[in-house]
Amino acid sequence: MKFWPNVLSILRIAGSISLLFCDVKGWPFWTLYGLCGLSDILDGWLARKLHAESKTGSVLDSVADIMLVACCAIRLLPVLQIPVWLWIWAGVIVFIKIVNQLSALIVCKRFCFPHTWANKLAGLFLFLAIPAVFWSMIPIAVVAAIATFAAVQEGHFIRTKQLS
Repeated sequence: MKFWPNVLSILRIAGSISLLFCDVKGWPFWTLYGLCGLSDILDGWLARKLHAESKTGSVLDSVADIMLVACCAIRLLPVLQIPVWLWIWAGVIVFIKIVNQLSALIVCKRFCFPHTWANKLAGLFLFLAIPAVFWSMIPIAVVAAIATFAAVQEGHFIRTKQLS
């Protein structure tokens, strides 16, 4: 039973890859997107419920999260009109995340993906905001603000070794 959270993360990776083959304006894309989001919520909840939390599961969850964001970006970015300021802001967040991982390699001798409340909140808001990008960039700007805070906080936790 303790393997189910990891199975859900692996299914989220497969679902994310499947998004690459769906039309972004069709129901299969958004159904898979919703299922991937649901699996993200369920795998963490199930891991805690079954006392099956592990470093492997944490890394697998982070990889699945990155895959979902990357696959959505690959499919959505070509069809959206994203303002330059938002591209720059996204670049700053990515830069901070890269610096965090380089810091983790130096400080912890490994990659670290702290599952902070700010990171979880940024992920939830991003999941909810992605469908709204067809109408407005405001939800994504809110997500960018939360993600910036989360990235800075993540770096602080890594550099001060406040990892759970």
